[in-house]
Amino acid sequence: MNSLDGFDDAVLARVDAVGARAVEEGQAPGVVAAVARGESVHVATAGVMAVGGASMRRDTLFRISSMTKPMTAAVVLSLVDDGMLELNGPVEELLPELADRRVLERPDGPLGQTVPAVRSITVRDLLTFTWGFGMQGAMFMAAQPWPIVTAATQRRLATFGPPQPASMPDPDTWMARLGELPLLAQPGERWLYQSGSQVLGVLAARAASAPFEDVLRERVLGPLGMKDTAFHATVTSRLSTAYENHDGRLVVSDPQDGQWSRPPAFPDGSGGLVSSVDDVVAFGRMLMRGGSPVLTSATVAEMTRDQLTAPQRANVWPGFSFLDNRGWGYGLSVLDDGRYTWEGGLGTAWSNVPSQDLTVAVLTQRAADDTGMPAVCDQVLAAARST
Repeated sequence: MNSLDGFDDAVLARVDAVGARAVEEGQAPGVVAAVARGESVHVATAGVMAVGGASMRRDTLFRISSMTKPMTAAVVLSLVDDGMLELNGPVEELLPELADRRVLERPDGPLGQTVPAVRSITVRDLLTFTWGFGMQGAMFMAAQPWPIVTAATQRRLATFGPPQPASMPDPDTWMARLGELPLLAQPGERWLYQSGSQVLGVLAARAASAPFEDVLRERVLGPLGMKDTAFHATVTSRLSTAYENHDGRLVVSDPQDGQWSRPPAFPDGSGGLVSSVDDVVAFGRMLMRGGSPVLTSATVAEMTRDQLTAPQRANVWPGFSFLDNRGWGYGLSVLDDGRYTWEGGLGTAWSNVPSQDLTVAVLTQRAADDTGMPAVCDQVLAAARST
């Protein structure tokens, strides 16, 4: 048995080998993977930060995109724990832009064909992505862009696609523009991806009377020692180059001096963070030990259980079939075996496996493509869970 708590040497060797093989197979230019149990962390690095560039390092920074969502949820839930927000209370006082909502008669229909919302939007609706606005698969498969998609694009909301930190307006302008649009569904009716986390960032900032990046630092990043996590890379030489797979060829989607090299006008709580493997592990271990010093144990239990009702699950629109075999908590996905997890579409993944006191983080710089995430994300998890 290895000196790391509960990890066999053979398991750690498999984790190392999986990362190295992923680079050899061309899954991504580089990989940083970590497995953690108790107070022990094992990190494996392989490949390079950029094609033809420096070797991947333990402290390399990655654009973690949607892995931002559980961190944003944790900030908001800490405000709930402290009585600064009410979980089941309406958000209209702090977000007047979301008062008196109208709802599209059809999600793909004209923006003027609406009905009144049947009730107010709550904090819990935003956390569970059931507040009535967000991505669904059919909007990407339509022959012509839906009017709501065109309107959101014109307003530079960056809410129906990957993060775009360089193009978004400041939070108040963003909220005002969002408030011009109708909802796609009645509050509480359907699960719709993404946009709820963006609104939660604005909500947290207004509740705490401080910029969201400061609230995040004060309530989550600082207490957990997550010094590498931010909405831009202050030391760009540590930032891996981001790639997309186009017909089997890697194409740069964001260089070191690209969109994440400077502070954004809008700190995007849905996908805007950069982070390191040790910071991701620190966040995962916080949840695994019951939330201290960020959240109460009761709040963590709620965050990491399936919050969707049977009607909400039945109402999921086509294109998000992953909810067929998993649920949704607050900012993360919950599986039937007790594992909770989320991925970043730019090539990162994180999971907690409570039954094994296990946290796994896999960071790559190659975005998901038509085949899904880089296979190494699942392969490291499988290696770590083996005995």
